[in-house]
Amino acid sequence: MSRRCELTGKGPMSGNNVSHAKNRTRRRFLPNLQDVSLMSDSLGRSFKFRISNAALRTVDHRGGLDAFFAKSKDAELSPAALKVKKDIVKAATVEA
Repeated sequence: MSRRCELTGKGPMSGNNVSHAKNRTRRRFLPNLQDVSLMSDSLGRSFKFRISNAALRTVDHRGGLDAFFAKSKDAELSPAALKVKKDIVKAATVEA
């Protein structure tokens, strides 16, 4: 399983450990990934995602999974998240 957020595409970054003597060695900064179940209001069911803590806060801020997918770009989403987004958009057009 890759260390990449399924909703935002956030992945590992690289940088340096810097000691007191200013010795620099390479290191990786990993995203804070969590396994969560998010509920879709329009579909009435939940979906499991592996997302970063920052993405979870963004989903809450935007008002839920459906609102998050309405504003998200397709290039950032994982294939599983893209499939869920298409189902949500289809359900929204049927209701309207």
